[in-house]
Amino acid sequence: MYIDDGIAYAGRKTPPIEVRSVRPLDGYQLWVRFNTDEIKIFDFAPLLGFPCYRQLNDKTVFDGVYVDFGIAVWNGGDIDISPERLYRDGVPLQ
Repeated sequence: MYIDDGIAYAGRKTPPIEVRSVRPLDGYQLWVRFNTDEIKIFDFAPLLGFPCYRQLNDKTVFDGVYVDFGIAVWNGGDIDISPERLYRDGVPLQ
């Protein structure tokens, strides 16, 4: 049990998921290392049709991914994706 902001929760508090490092791969995929030391591959291609990600269709822009405060970002932080999404939908690297 733990208490957070005056609320008691059952179980153990888990740290929030953060991206520690990220690398672009061929086929609009990302290699992502998390603060849990897990490495996953995330397929970004299905998201490229969404308006907020259209700029990433330009491979040069996509390849400019970097980590800022635990989040994968592009274009000086104008474009990002949540670490939780990368973790949840990423495929563990074996």
